[in-house]
Amino acid sequence: MKAGAVEAVLAPAIGGSLAALRFAGTDILRAAPADSSDPLQMASFPLVPYTNRIAHGRFRFAGRDVRMPLNFGDHPHSLHGIGWTSAWSVAAAAQDSAHLTHRYDGDGGWPWAYEAQQHFTLSDHAIEMSLTLRNISDEAMPAGLGFHPYFQADEDTSLQFRADRLWLATADMLPVRQMAADALGDWSAGARVRGNSLIDNAYGGWDGSATVRRGDRTRVVLSAVGASWFHVYRPPLSPDFCLEPVTHMPDAVNRPGGMDSIEPGAEKTLSLRIAFPPSDEALPQRDKIA
Repeated sequence: MKAGAVEAVLAPAIGGSLAALRFAGTDILRAAPADSSDPLQMASFPLVPYTNRIAHGRFRFAGRDVRMPLNFGDHPHSLHGIGWTSAWSVAAAAQDSAHLTHRYDGDGGWPWAYEAQQHFTLSDHAIEMSLTLRNISDEAMPAGLGFHPYFQADEDTSLQFRADRLWLATADMLPVRQMAADALGDWSAGARVRGNSLIDNAYGGWDGSATVRRGDRTRVVLSAVGASWFHVYRPPLSPDFCLEPVTHMPDAVNRPGGMDSIEPGAEKTLSLRIAFPPSDEALPQRDKIA
């Protein structure tokens, strides 16, 4: 797909993923290898019908005990839902837009049938993505949505966003303690992204916007509607990092009031816009979060 200086490549069969996103010929998201069939190597993939981790793949909902498959190698928890490991169908495609669908019949560990849809629209300076989950089972089900884009980072890339709180995690990445949003560094003032340590943190009370500034003067503005949580993932010394707008915190289904539910026939929607406004006249120096 292409519109103006924005170009996107889709990989519907690989988790309904984006394989690449470019602006003016520059990769904004990490581009997938041409021969890859692994969603974890894509530029971005959708999270549905839940996001992040479910502790040990187990939870109880409406009097029912549910056991999800452990779907991430030897990791002890279920991760990121079902959509990212499923093939999606192309319902419609044009030069600057596409519509993908994914149907799950409730025959796996997740006992509720659902339909998911993604819509992509390109304009001269932005890509807009929406993700919708519809409950097609005959009873209420938990519902969560998210996007998992991998942004490119050079040595001078900085990130700026605002949130109310941060959840610290255990060694196996389950939230354990709530802290002030700036407990590990103040992203609201802007900070450099590249660093020596792992960042894998959930931020609550996110205001729905984040700005990435790169050393090549590219400015990227991410905005979401329907996500009050923002997950930041940065592997140590990695040339890419993840900014994940999500509707709930990790393991929310095992925490009181932590995850929404939707009734039969009801829908839940999340939208994400990645825009490329004109570059700043001058890029201020940013502190580094280790």
